[in-house]
Amino acid sequence: MTHRIILFRGMNTGGVRAPVGEQRAMAEAMGLKNPRTLQASGNLVVESGKATAALEADIETAMEKTFGLKVAAMVRTPEQWAKLIAANPFPKEAAAHPAKVVAMVMKDGIRPGGLEAVQALARNGERVEAAGDVLFFWFPEGQGQSESSRRPRRACWAWEPAGTGTRS
Repeated sequence: MTHRIILFRGMNTGGVRAPVGEQRAMAEAMGLKNPRTLQASGNLVVESGKATAALEADIETAMEKTFGLKVAAMVRTPEQWAKLIAANPFPKEAAAHPAKVVAMVMKDGIRPGGLEAVQALARNGERVEAAGDVLFFWFPEGQGQSESSRRPRRACWAWEPAGTGTRS
């Protein structure tokens, strides 16, 4: 049994909510051990021996059953997470300004042309690069009002925004 990092696409955005205490209870009911959340991020860390793909499917089913939400779940192992961190194309920026570098994990990879579409939205020194199934963003002025942080979903991932009930 090892840790599993569970990320949810679009959680706590656009009215998509699942209280963290209830998420932890859901995880426990699924037999996952030691579920915990990072503040109110909506993401979970659990202990499980399940393969990541199987756990993703189980979590997505449980989220729909428990909360009525169809959200994409991306499950990563600690080793995968370490590789994600090592692949960050903005290490100096992350060291100096960690809140201004964002990693957006894609469930089914980045759609063809998606990186270029999001790069075209970058303004004021913003940069976007891909590494594997992750888009990395550098927001020198912060993420809040950035066009490239608000609009990448349709260009880059195969899931529709959380709560729509559709997958593409």
